[in-house]
Amino acid sequence: MTGGTGGLARAAVVGTGLIGGSVLLRLRDAGLDVTGWDPDPATRRYTQRQGVLATDTVEEAVAGRDVVFLCGPLPTLPRTLTRVAAATDDRCVLTDVGSTKSDVATAAMLHGLGHRFVPGHPMAGADRAGLAAASPTLLDGAAWVLCPGPTGLDAFRRLAALVIDVFHARVVPMSAPEHDTAAALASHVPHLLAGALAGAVQRAALRDAVLSLAAGSFSDGTRVAGGPPERTANMLLGNRERVLTELDAVRAVLDELADALRAGDAGALTGRLDEGRAARAALGERSFTAHRCEFPAGAEHAGELAYLRELGAAGGHLTGCRVAAGGVTYTAHLPAATPLG
Repeated sequence: MTGGTGGLARAAVVGTGLIGGSVLLRLRDAGLDVTGWDPDPATRRYTQRQGVLATDTVEEAVAGRDVVFLCGPLPTLPRTLTRVAAATDDRCVLTDVGSTKSDVATAAMLHGLGHRFVPGHPMAGADRAGLAAASPTLLDGAAWVLCPGPTGLDAFRRLAALVIDVFHARVVPMSAPEHDTAAALASHVPHLLAGALAGAVQRAALRDAVLSLAAGSFSDGTRVAGGPPERTANMLLGNRERVLTELDAVRAVLDELADALRAGDAGALTGRLDEGRAARAALGERSFTAHRCEFPAGAEHAGELAYLRELGAAGGHLTGCRVAAGGVTYTAHLPAATPLG
């Protein structure tokens, strides 16, 4: 049981591109009262044709809402956050879907919004953009990072309940810095590698011949290179230092592979490739153990915050969040043989 939608029945989505549009359509299909806003008038008209009210201003879209999803480009999020906060009630939960978390989390704290802003990042996407590419099922079962803060546990609980119940997502609670560090290697560096491989082919003298031979390995390895370059650049620049650090780690492995190949050392080459194979195999073979954990819901609880952050950092996730009778109960899953505490 997830506790329903955490009492967040009236929602708004600000920025209705691929992710925002998918959030919007899923909320609509779930029967929630949802409004949308986008700076592009044509997108607002398209939203109306999808059966969702699209207002002319941000303020109209978010007025009287219980929860607002901020889904615009990364550089706009801090400014949009303060604008939306000024137009909403103090009980309205605010969240975003940006691919980096530290900057917007810091902006929220500086503006006194830590009690109701929960940084978020659903780990899903596509190589297309815009509302026309959105789908109400895009985020089904996704790992959805939510970053609980020391003053925002009530907002976290309510939002986690909605994300689990409506999107059937696996909520991964993490601190904003830990998210950005993990996402650098899980998501951001792969965009660089995909762009590098596809870019090398674009420059190749036999480009058309290469493309005619390209099969699964090339297609899989370059899929995200098909996304909008501006969106990818914003993501990389928003997490620049961590991406550069992890890129150095990837470069070190590439250098080891190149050295083994240059030396004709089959053993070393096989060893490095087997190391990568182990990580790839673990992606689909991990098993999880489930447990429940309860905390008092009447006040902010340092132990609850520590538990949630440790769960996410250990590779775990939540599939349940229920607040009842003065307590909050989490249904959590950890990789097998990974104890907490």
